[in-house]
Order: sequence, then C-alpha cells, then structure tokens
Amino acid sequence: MKENYSIPLSTLAQEFNFETIVLPENYQSIMVTTPEVSRPGLALTGFFELFEAGRVQLVGNAEWRYLASLSHEERCAKIFDFVSAHPVAVLFTSNLEVFPEMIEACRTHGIPLFRTAEKTSPTMAALIASLNVHLAPRITRHGVLVEVYGEGILILGDSGIGKSETAIELVKRGHRLIADDAVEIKRVSAKRLVGSAPALIRHYVELRGIGIIDVRRLFGMGAVKDTEAINLVINLEPWVEGKMYDRLGIDNETVDILGLKIPSITIPVSPGRNLSIILEVAAMNSRQKRMGYNAADEFNKRLMEELGASEDAAE
Repeated sequence: MKENYSIPLSTLAQEFNFETIVLPENYQSIMVTTPEVSRPGLALTGFFELFEAGRVQLVGNAEWRYLASLSHEERCAKIFDFVSAHPVAVLFTSNLEVFPEMIEACRTHGIPLFRTAEKTSPTMAALIASLNVHLAPRITRHGVLVEVYGEGILILGDSGIGKSETAIELVKRGHRLIADDAVEIKRVSAKRLVGSAPALIRHYVELRGIGIIDVRRLFGMGAVKDTEAINLVINLEPWVEGKMYDRLGIDNETVDILGLKIPSITIPVSPGRNLSIILEVAAMNSRQKRMGYNAADEFNKRLMEELGASEDAAE
C-alpha cells in the first residue's frame, strides 16, 4: 500500500519566507499533501470541475489583472466562490496588491493567505521542487552512503563486512560521508534518488572496537554532506573461493530502488584488498559510463576487431 506523506504549511511558508496576510486559527495543523501547485485562472471565472483544493493556489499578474478588471460586486462574488472551495492556501506573487475582498473572504473561510516578492514562474518551480523532496516516496536501507569524486555511492553488505571502515578511509582520502548504518532514500523525480541520514545519527559513524565517532568534528565540515544523489550501488560480500566474479565489467547489473534501476556492482572482500581505492576507481568508472564512455565495451570492440583481422590474415 502506497504511503502518503505531508508537510506542514507553516514549514513551507517559513522555508520560502512568505509574507503573512491571513492566518486562520488552525494554521499550525494545515498540511500540504501534494507536490503540485496551481494557478486558479479557470476557478476565478467560475469553472470548478477539475479544481484541486489540496494545491497551493498562486495568484500572478494574469489572475490579478482579470480580477482588477471586474466591478467590486463581480470581484467579490468571484473571489468568494473561489475561496469557498477551500484551497489549502492562496499566494499572491510579484508583490501584487492583495484585494480587500480576498482578505475578507480568506478570513471568513479560514484560508491562509500569503504574498511573495518573487515572480510567479520561479515561485511555482521552487515550490514544486521543494514539495517533491518533502513528499517523495522513501525507504530506509541498512548501509553507508558516501560521495566519491562527485558520485553518490550506496555501500551495502552484511554487518561486519567493513562498510563503515571503508567510509572512514574514504573520508581520510578527501571524500565525504552522507550516512552510516541507516540511509533514508527518497525518489525526488522520475530519474533521481537522493539519500540522507536520519537526524539522530547524522555525521556519526560506528566503528567496532572504537565506538561512535563524530566525523564532522574529527575531520571537519568538508568531510560530511547532508544529502547526495545515488548514482551507484556497491554490494560488499565475503570472497568465496571458486565463485565466478565479473572480471570485464561488460554485464551492466542494476538494482531496483523505489522503481528506479540503479547501476550496481558486487565487490568480493578478502584480506589485503584496498576497498577505498577500489571504490574510488568504481566511482570514476561510473562517471565515465554516465558520460558515454564504457571501457569494457571499448576493450571488447578492440578484441573483436583484432580477432577479425587475425581471421582475415589466416585466410
């Protein structure tokens, strides 16, 4: 069953520093549950068949000029019809003058009314982007998330395999920690996953034999980051003698997380293997693949050409 998320309207208003015009008594309990935002042009003309009351309604220049062109009686009727549909909030953009009729209607029906100096289109884009993050589908995975050369790497594996130790070694080599032990993953768009740490354990790492350490205080602010996109999943597993491991990298494996296919590789762990260097190379190789160059495919192409040339020479 799909879980629905919400964000308090007060949090959103504070995030964007909206000017408060009308606040109803139940303001602190009002929740926003959809990442979509609307401009109520049709609703102001009286068409409510597809009106979404759960969306924040933005009044920009077009809506304002339409309302300003009406007589006081017509404007009053249009506004009261609109506000009586109980939108979650109304926001005037571009520092437009708020009509007294709108203020009266919002007070009567208990609808929050705000204003911002930002223009309509940038405000709409910023609101949608923020709401997509706050209301995104999410899961929590046991693992470690690090940023290596700009690539977000989610390290998975059994307890005791060396995930946290590898993360600390990467931090010492100049990379950054996002989360240890529990990684909160959100699907913020159709193509992007973002990981972060729960607030309680953010910037902390557990090292067996040492205990809990604060990475931010030990290594500085440059060693940590709050969020990072997940570009690659690395599974650490104990080395099994005789097991066939991918040695060329031609097979592009993926793992499904929240409906998105994320590139994945499995790295066997054995004494003497330097996992931090291996992960650095994996990060650079992943970056190259995303930029259109695949070393394994290039090598295979050269090999096929060489074999073809040898066969031609033999004939």
